Amino acid sequence: MWWTLKYILNWVQSLVIRFIKTGDIPKHIALIMDGNRRYAKKRNIARKEAHLMGFKKMMETLKWGLALGIAEITVYAFSINNFNRSEEEVNDLIDLSKQKFKGFLEELDKLKDAGVCIRVFGNWSLLSEDVCKLIARCMIATKDNNKIILNMACPYTSKDELTHAIKDIAKGIKHNNILLEDINEDLISECLYTYKSSNPDLLIRTSGVSRLSDFLMWQVSNTCIYFTDVLWPELTLWRFLAAISYYQRSDSRKVRNNLKPIVHNSNRVSMFVDKIHHERETIIENISNNYE
Repeated sequence: MWWTLKYILNWVQSLVIRFIKTGDIPKHIALIMDGNRRYAKKRNIARKEAHLMGFKKMMETLKWGLALGIAEITVYAFSINNFNRSEEEVNDLIDLSKQKFKGFLEELDKLKDAGVCIRVFGNWSLLSEDVCKLIARCMIATKDNNKIILNMACPYTSKDELTHAIKDIAKGIKHNNILLEDINEDLISECLYTYKSSNPDLLIRTSGVSRLSDFLMWQVSNTCIYFTDVLWPELTLWRFLAAISYYQRSDSRKVRNNLKPIVHNSNRVSMFVDKIHHERETIIENISNNYE
């Protein structure tokens, strides 16, 4: 009986997905995966177990994205502010990250078949060397996969991101690579951690909290934002589709974030931006090459 019900449910899901796809599908969805700790308390389980279930839900959401034809998903995997939590919980989160990145490396063929490209951005100086090596290796090994991009912000805050962008620009002025009058919104965008990505079309936050918690503050100025009361590990396909349906009915979807590529007004600025991007790519490649 149960397998019949499961078959019917999958058929219904497929039907609803096909219907949703007749509308405007967001190309890029950002997710604030909030509620793991409250889920642990609600279910009377260890926080570590709840965080593991949260990771599994992230991977399930990635599959939904593939089914819907979404090109990019960005998740708030670890805030810099999370380092203020208990040492035990922070260590559990770091250990879980190491375990899962190792798992990615063990399933590279599956990731290639699914077309999943993994990118991780944030302040890597706050991570241990072994974690950085795992991350860099995953990024290099999946960089040519082109069906869906999974961006993981870890460890990240918008304030930190903007601080580093400003430092890069200030360094460029100091070394006469660019001039003060070259600074504009486009240049700042190109110096952010997210320079490879378009701005999100839709941002979803779970757990009933209605704030952005210093996540992609620069990038979501024109983004449709959807808040839901459900805790992250309890997110269902139906809730996910409800968020996309909300986006399809929202006026904000009419405001496209990055329809046109950024074109700089001078070769000087283009050379500076290319230099920054090349330096960042080289750092990741060097870290990856040290992976054992």
